[in-house]
Amino acid sequence: MGDSDIVKYLKEFDNEIKNMKMEVFKTMWYMRGGISHQEALNLSPEDRKVIYALVKENMETTKKTGQPFF
Repeated sequence: MGDSDIVKYLKEFDNEIKNMKMEVFKTMWYMRGGISHQEALNLSPEDRKVIYALVKENMETTKKTGQPFF
């Protein structure tokens, strides 16, 4: 592996870490304190996907009904 490949790999890895952190903090925000930072970090990628699907579904329902999003 050459230097440019290593740099590319590290940049991709850094982006993955940033994306995971964003998912963790979004999960914490949507859970409104129902999950701690450590608990959110311990969620599996599949768990995060399920939570986001639920959040998305609730947001769509909120838009359709005009009710506030809690």
